This record gives sequence, structure tokens and C-alpha cells, in this order.
Amino acid sequence: MTCCNCNLTCKKFGKFGPQRIQRYRCNTCKKTFSEEHEKAPRPQGPLGEMRISLDKAETCLKLMLEGMSIRSIQRITGLHQETILNLLVLAGDRCRKLMHDRIKDVAVKDVEADEIWGFCKMKKITRLHKQVTDPFVGDAYTFVGIERHTKLVLAWHLGDRDAENTEKFTEKLDHATSGHFQLTADGFFAYPQAVSYSLGTRVDFAQLIKVYRSDREGEQKYSPPEVVETITKSIIGMPDLRRVCTSIVERQNLSMRTSIRRLTRLTNAFSKKWTNLEAMLSLYFCFYNFCRIHSSIRCTPAMESGLTGHVWSLRELIAA
Repeated sequence: MTCCNCNLTCKKFGKFGPQRIQRYRCNTCKKTFSEEHEKAPRPQGPLGEMRISLDKAETCLKLMLEGMSIRSIQRITGLHQETILNLLVLAGDRCRKLMHDRIKDVAVKDVEADEIWGFCKMKKITRLHKQVTDPFVGDAYTFVGIERHTKLVLAWHLGDRDAENTEKFTEKLDHATSGHFQLTADGFFAYPQAVSYSLGTRVDFAQLIKVYRSDREGEQKYSPPEVVETITKSIIGMPDLRRVCTSIVERQNLSMRTSIRRLTRLTNAFSKKWTNLEAMLSLYFCFYNFCRIHSSIRCTPAMESGLTGHVWSLRELIAA
């Protein structure tokens, strides 16, 4: 062993560790070195390489799903902030795979689609002002597709509100559904082409366009303008205009605002990393489908859709 500072030969300086790795020391600069060795792999548990207990991990995820911030969870559980975020990413990856594997080719009747606004690190106007070119910084819209009767979230997608991301969302909706069904969305211009490309003629597609009253000179700055008229527009096929509705998916948007701290309006809570926001959405939608009993159907959406026969626990969801 040669010292990297003095280029002199080092002498043996004992051994350490269970593998009895040889150490060396330079007599000139007194620095110590060890010979090259392979690190022993850590044992893989239910949470991969994470060393926290399942009980504490389940508590952390439950607090996240109740709309609590990361720092609040840190104060309550005593876990480090990075540990909590690593757990979130791990659970989010598993939930994303579970949703992709379990929710596919589901027979549906009425599907509603909508987008909910959020942002990552900074808002779009700040991003343009600072000339930030990172595509994962700025406005982040969550596209959501939900079955009207079973309340099952069929597909979701995180991205900007443009034609490209709308098409990615409709492709996920095509993967999750089967057969012929009716689809209702808002008046966003990118929906007709995306639905036609991904779902073709197996949907009866209509848009519900809302006409808003003009703002009252800055009054009610943070409140939405008043809806004065709704226009129903048939786009593809022959949709039943009496079933054209977006009330269920808009109510789902409220549940997301109250359950996901990163989407709460008029607070100092927001995502600083796109990966963490995506992981939180994956965890929330999977929990909503498999673990949370819906008050109107008195069971979980997955049970109502015939995807499972019991209410899943959060621990079962992580380990699935």
C-alpha cells in the first residue's frame, strides 16, 4: 500500500471489522488507509434497505395521508426528514406499480376527467422571471380519471397542462379501461384530439364547458369566479347528455386538496422535488382505491369494482 500524499510505502496498522480488513499507516503524514474490499450487502427487509420498523413507517404514511407536513411528522415521530422522504419515494414507487398492474382492463360505464393545479419549487410566473429551464420546475397539473359509480380512480398523470401530457393521460386511461363507455371532461382544448387518438371510437365523449362571470376588479382574489352558464358539447360518438357531468371528479379534487399537504392552497407547503410530488400522488391514489372506505358506497372503490374482496391495510398496500 502506497500513501497517496507522500508516495511512500505504508506499514501495516492492524485490522478492523468482522471481515478483518487490513489497515495501513504512513509514517510521514500519519494518514491511515485500508485495502480495497467489497462491501457486504445489507439484508433486504419489507422496506428494502431502510432500517425503521414497519409500525413507524405505517404511522408516517398515515400522517402524510391525513394532510400533515413533513416537518410536523418529523417532530411527532422523531425520524429524520430525509428518512421520511425516502420512505415516501419507496412507497410511491410500489403504489405506482400496484396501480399499473391491478387497475387495467376494468369494465366501466361513466368516466369523468379533470385537472387540478399545483406547482413544484416555484410557480410558472416566477420560473419565467428567473428564466429557469428545468422542465420539472413550475406548474404541475394532475390529470385524474374517475369512474362515476364505483368512485375508482382509473388513471392519473402529472405534467403541464398541454397537448402532450393530455395524450399521456388518455393513454393511461386506455390501459385502465375496457369496453365501450361514456367520458366527460372539461373544455380544455387538447382533450378532443387526445381522446380520439388513444380511445378512438370506443367512447362517447362530451365536454362540459363552464362560462364564468368576469372578475370584479380584484374582489375575492383567491375565490373562483361565478359560473353563469354551462355548455354541453358532444365530441365523439353519441353521448347521453343527461349523464354529462364532472361533479364527482371535482369533488375528488377537494379530497386531494385536504389530504395532500403539497396541494393545500394559501399555505407555505409545496413540493421542492418533482419525484416527491409524484410519489405522494401515487401513494394517495392507491390508498384511496384500496384502503379508504367511501361513504357513498360503504366500501372501497376497488371492492365496488370487483378488484379485491376486502379493505386493504396500509401495511398490506406497501408490501403488495
